Amino acid sequence: MDATTPGPLDHDVLGREDLRRALAEHDFAAAFALIKKYGGLSQNRIASACHLTPGKVSTIIGGRQQVTSFDVIRRISDGLRIPGHLLGLAPRPWEARQSEQGPSWRLTDRRPTTEEVPWQPDATVALAADLTRSDLVMDRRAVTRALAGTAISGASLLDPLEGWLRPAASATPPRRRGRLGVREVDELDATARAFRAWDHRYGGGLRRKAVLGQLSEVAAHLDEHQAPTVEERLYQVMAQLAGTAATMAWDSGLQQRAQEYYLLALRASHAGGDKIFGANVLAGMARQMLYRDKPHDALELVRLAQEGSRGVAGPRVRAMLHTREAWALSAMGRTAAFQRATAQAAESLAAAEPGQEPYWIAYFDEAELAGVTGGRLLDLARQSPEQHADTAAAEIRQALSTRGPEAGRSHALDRIGLAECHFLRGDLTGAVNEVHHAVDAARSTRSSRVRSQLSALYPYTVGHSVSRPVSEARDKIRDLLSN
Repeated sequence: MDATTPGPLDHDVLGREDLRRALAEHDFAAAFALIKKYGGLSQNRIASACHLTPGKVSTIIGGRQQVTSFDVIRRISDGLRIPGHLLGLAPRPWEARQSEQGPSWRLTDRRPTTEEVPWQPDATVALAADLTRSDLVMDRRAVTRALAGTAISGASLLDPLEGWLRPAASATPPRRRGRLGVREVDELDATARAFRAWDHRYGGGLRRKAVLGQLSEVAAHLDEHQAPTVEERLYQVMAQLAGTAATMAWDSGLQQRAQEYYLLALRASHAGGDKIFGANVLAGMARQMLYRDKPHDALELVRLAQEGSRGVAGPRVRAMLHTREAWALSAMGRTAAFQRATAQAAESLAAAEPGQEPYWIAYFDEAELAGVTGGRLLDLARQSPEQHADTAAAEIRQALSTRGPEAGRSHALDRIGLAECHFLRGDLTGAVNEVHHAVDAARSTRSSRVRSQLSALYPYTVGHSVSRPVSEARDKIRDLLSN
């Protein structure tokens, strides 16, 4: 769409090639400077229009701070009336003609609060369109900026999620009539399953853009008026794809983007009436907080998942949630509570029957429980090797003996954990042997999470230069991490 909507910037200014290039690259230092020079806007007026402080605008123009938050990018687009496509966003609501009925959350002079917007189905569709469009056009500079972004935590993350417990708000009916049938939805669902299985086996973000393309297509279908049963299933497929996009973004080191897709997955599962998958999404968000050393936030997320899925979650899902709870309790140093939650997970899993729960939780079996439990005991063993290292190693070995080839990323993480157990016990021979297995397993994945865990083994190999086997293990780790 051409920049014809009246706003602070003239059409001639928005047509400048240098400004368009800066906007496309999200180089707001250059963009704001050009807007000041050719648009006649002061820093104060830019700040006011974009709901930023003058000091923030000054640091951006000075190059001392980059804009990586999509919420801020949307505010810049809406405040300065910059068409969405110039910033890699979907068309903004104000770009529609006045005669067309826009979505119920159309932006006005007052930006809606998170309590007003996030849990409306049409807002979920708009969010999916924004995220995927921006992601699909990311260049290397944008990826570098995204890698620097961090996931939010604390009250800013947790408070808005309370809306997940409430019924979904009604959406404004789409303007266009869709003709999607059950067979087409089945095909989209099968594709979502295939992407999820691929991610579980290999990890990494190699197929991330393919997932985003499918997610964008589903959003486009939801922007049309589908039959109620079709629409509900489309939201559920969107949730599945967004969840896979989240783990792929995480494996690519894009922490903030991963969280944004987790939030999209949660909203989509809410709109699709899928409380069970919503609980799974919250468990994924909790795991992300645990990797960021935020166990209290993780525990709150797990408790929210347990509350929202009470009475509908099956034994495997309940067991998985108990392991996330145990992980948070372990990280908080609450050993007795960790053991109690782990026992509850085992008890729940013992009641599970094949084929009685959603396909995506089938991975959570005795091997997964042993691997997760072994990992948490390893956390405790770092503080008290004599008390926990042997038990951790036994649990991890049990996981390794029963995992299938479809769990490549988990297999690699198990191997790394077992090597560390041997180092903690002072068994250098066993540790070196496991390091070789761990490196070989890591080669079969593209997961940055696996490489991050592997790098944690490197310090154990330092200081043993007189030992040729340890030196060879150290070189093998270094060779893999340097490629």
